[in-house]
Amino acid sequence: MSWQPAQEPRATPASGTGLDVIVVPRVRDLGGFEVRRVLPSGERRMVGPFVFFDQMGPITFKAGTGIDVRPHPHIGLATITYLFEGEILHRDSLGNVQPIRPGEVNWMTAGRGIVHSERTPEALRIAPSPVFGIQAWVGLPRAKEEAEPSFVHHGAGSLPVIEGKGTRVRLMIGALMGARSPVATCSEMLYADATLAAGARLAYPADHEERAIYVVKGVIELGNRSFGTSQLLVLKRGVESAVVAPQGARLLLLGGEPLDGVRHIWWNFVSSSQPRIEQARADWKAGRFPGVPGETEFIPLPE
Repeated sequence: MSWQPAQEPRATPASGTGLDVIVVPRVRDLGGFEVRRVLPSGERRMVGPFVFFDQMGPITFKAGTGIDVRPHPHIGLATITYLFEGEILHRDSLGNVQPIRPGEVNWMTAGRGIVHSERTPEALRIAPSPVFGIQAWVGLPRAKEEAEPSFVHHGAGSLPVIEGKGTRVRLMIGALMGARSPVATCSEMLYADATLAAGARLAYPADHEERAIYVVKGVIELGNRSFGTSQLLVLKRGVESAVVAPQGARLLLLGGEPLDGVRHIWWNFVSSSQPRIEQARADWKAGRFPGVPGETEFIPLPE
């Protein structure tokens, strides 16, 4: 999804709960479609390799309408699209056409450059249709920033599910609790979707250098504090944590190894090199990126 500039989320220090910082996202209205910008924030630019994290919706579009993110470019990153509700159709400059539905993973490696669009399928516009999900970007290691672009889709049935007493965790990416996702990545990272029944407890091991919890739904207790929907809880390094959901909750667990150096982010471009971002800007403005088959529109370079 194309990043439009927004106010950075509020980040506040946390103490006494194994927390490093709490990020409360800013809400941005994109013409009747709300997104919550979680990363980057003022105090936490990234968590592990995650450099960008947006919540889409929840929203129910009226009949005849839907998401229409026109073709736009990316470099130096991988995008991860994950839905809780609805369906989005992905098209890219490699010729891939892939719908994504709840519980599935679309992983797109931009590398040296890719262009894609994201739209509500025409068949779903006949009636009202919901959309609720997360668009995340991870920065690529410097050695992989100019890799060949690629796209892979993983159905829900291919992703490990870890079940416990009142807990169910779908492992989207990385390793957790003895399971490993089939999604190939360029660095060690974690991304998981956890559902907790009322009163359930979930342990979050300190297996990754940087970790966070995003509260999708409900209220959780960590230590002696409660945290509600749309808060990102960045945990202290090396401290195993456990959360309890008194009335049930849904969470995303994310983190991994920090990137190997500073990353510059401008619009949809991520790179360890500011001149490389300037080159990408010039390339998009001059029409040197490849087109998306079947698409005639595009998002102009922001002024």
